[in-house]
Amino acid sequence: MEMSVAAAAAVHTLVERGETMATAESLTGGLVAATIVEIPGVSAVFRGGLVVYATDLKARLADVPEGLLAERGPVDADVAAALAEGVRDRCGADWGLATTGVAGPEPQDGKPVGLVYVAVAGHAGATVRELKLAGNRAAIRTESVTAVLQLLTDSLRESPAHL
Repeated sequence: MEMSVAAAAAVHTLVERGETMATAESLTGGLVAATIVEIPGVSAVFRGGLVVYATDLKARLADVPEGLLAERGPVDADVAAALAEGVRDRCGADWGLATTGVAGPEPQDGKPVGLVYVAVAGHAGATVRELKLAGNRAAIRTESVTAVLQLLTDSLRESPAHL
C-alpha cells in the first residue's frame, strides 16, 4: 500500500468515527503529518504533531521517560509506545502515532540501518510494530510512514469507536 492510500484510509475512518489523531515523529521528520494533511477533510481529525528528532525533545515535548531514553536509546519499541502515548496526551487526541528508527546511511547507537519502530496509542493502550526495512533513506522513511498509517487503520478496525 502506498503512503497516500494508507493516509486516506486512516483519515476517512477517523472522520466516520468522529475521532482525532496526532503524530510524534523522529526518523520521518514530519513526513507522516505532511502525508496526512494532503487528504481532503483532514482538518476534522488531525490535531497536530511533533517532530522530535533530537533525543532530549522526545522527553521534553512528548513525555518519553528520560530514564527509558538513557537506558535504551531512542530506537526502541517502548520508546515508540511512549512517543505515541505522549503525543496523544499532549495534543488531546484519541489516537497518537509515532515513528522512531534508523534511516541511514550509518547505523546509530549500535542499531542497524532500517530498524524502525512504529506505534499507535489509543484509549486501550499502545501497539508497536518492529520493521526491518531495506533501501536508502527515502525508501526507509516512506515505508515507515505507510507502516504507521497501516497500523492506525488496523488498530481502528480492532477497536470499538470511543464514545
